[in-house]
Amino acid sequence: MGIYEDLGVRPIINAKGPSTRVSGGFLAPEVAAAMAAAGTRCVEMAELQAAASRILAEATGAEAGIVTSGAAAGLLLGTAACVAGLDPGRMARLPDTRGMKNEVIMIRSQRNFYDHAIRAAGVRIVEVGLPDRVAGAGVRDAEGWEIADAITEKTAAVVYVATGGARPALEEVVRVAHGRNVPVLVDAAAQLPPASNLKRYIALGADLVAYSGGKAIGGPQGSGVLCGRRELIMSAILQNLDLDIEWSQWAPPPSLIDKDRLIGLPPHGIGRSCKVGKETIVGLLVALKRFVAEGDEARRVVYRARVERLAAQLGGARGSIREGLVPKLVIEVADGVAACLRLQSGNPPVQVDPSRAAEGILVINPVCLRDEDLDTLGRRLREVVG
Repeated sequence: MGIYEDLGVRPIINAKGPSTRVSGGFLAPEVAAAMAAAGTRCVEMAELQAAASRILAEATGAEAGIVTSGAAAGLLLGTAACVAGLDPGRMARLPDTRGMKNEVIMIRSQRNFYDHAIRAAGVRIVEVGLPDRVAGAGVRDAEGWEIADAITEKTAAVVYVATGGARPALEEVVRVAHGRNVPVLVDAAAQLPPASNLKRYIALGADLVAYSGGKAIGGPQGSGVLCGRRELIMSAILQNLDLDIEWSQWAPPPSLIDKDRLIGLPPHGIGRSCKVGKETIVGLLVALKRFVAEGDEARRVVYRARVERLAAQLGGARGSIREGLVPKLVIEVADGVAACLRLQSGNPPVQVDPSRAAEGILVINPVCLRDEDLDTLGRRLREVVG
């Protein structure tokens, strides 16, 4: 019996990938050990985040960075930083943004559930562009001039969701926004691998970038990274930390928080609910170091071997391998939704990527599979797809 069985919770085989809904993946032994060690001592959290900032800046090419409680928390903190700046009074009033820059521009084809985190800061999202290419009605999407046309004195930021096919190109968005002194916040939650994307968006001029820490990086599931311009990171962390201390006693590390630039100590900010613990910060930093050192090709080889083994168990009749940095097994079935339901209700329960289930296609993502899961997964797949 294990910890989950003791709790009456069924462990699953996760063939969906590092999705929060199915609890993400596994912690490498060195990450778990680092988190356990971090939990045995106490530190000043601002000092720990300052140490994290140095490591994250080196890894991303940004001026500074902090560990967040996930990429969505990074979007909330990043938006709040763009709105409030280093004004403690504004920080205290959020999400009441009356009298502040309280609009964020987003490309319509990039809207998604996660922009709720942006709206939570008290801003209104202004959409630009008609996504004809996404709707199948044409070939056009938003263009740079539309972003420029939407910028007003109320614009706090432009938020850009990074995907392989995002339009317009980030460099065009940066050029337009910076031409009007508006920062660009990039949602790059799921844009790893390749590891080179850790530096790509900052290099292209983004002011803030949010990543998930619990997906490809392999950190704790409730972790993330927000990196970017030092002034904006300073605002973000000020709206996140526990600041229940007298001004005279407060001595944050100047590399992260320049106390001399503040007129006073802000109260607990809108990001206080996004608290991140010392164990999570340390675990993310160790996982990030491991992710960079391991390399994209080494990971790809491991993932490829897993899907090859599964494909062989299916006899090659219905499964084909979709190549990429994360090779995936694609299985054709008569009824994809019914197959998903049978897999998740069986013993052991199996969760696959259902994004194409309505088309009669199951996608097997190998990132969160263990080698000891493969034979059992193969058996369950044969039970359902033949």
